[in-house]
Amino acid sequence: MKTNIARRLAGERGQALLETAMTLPLVLVVCVGIFEFGSAYQTFQILTNAAREGARLAILPGSTETNVKDRVRQYLTSGSVANPSSADIQLTSGSVSMGVGTVPSSIVTVTYPYSFTVLQPVVRLLVSTSNVGSAINLVGRAEMRNEM
Repeated sequence: MKTNIARRLAGERGQALLETAMTLPLVLVVCVGIFEFGSAYQTFQILTNAAREGARLAILPGSTETNVKDRVRQYLTSGSVANPSSADIQLTSGSVSMGVGTVPSSIVTVTYPYSFTVLQPVVRLLVSTSNVGSAINLVGRAEMRNEM
């Protein structure tokens, strides 16, 4: 009787190790993905706030495009965005409809090429010709009515 039980236990010896080896890479990819997309979302929030800061400055009388772009880059730097000089900052004019008509507005759009830190190199290792590993453009935009 003991030999039969011993044989069963001996056959299941590597089962836990095999299950761990199969599931651990999947769990690691999910965890890294959560961190990577959280970082991308944080960068998106910084871009949106930087565009809002630029729009706050752009609506003031006498503000220049250079002042607005400097303020946006300063906010990106203080937000710890990697390589804030690669961000494209556009300042355009628009109009906002109010109850009695339309008033002029300023629109600040910040476009930033975001690269994932871990996921893109891993994808490039698996498939070297893949475009999945290229940077994605995150866009933050703010529009405010001009001060009169």
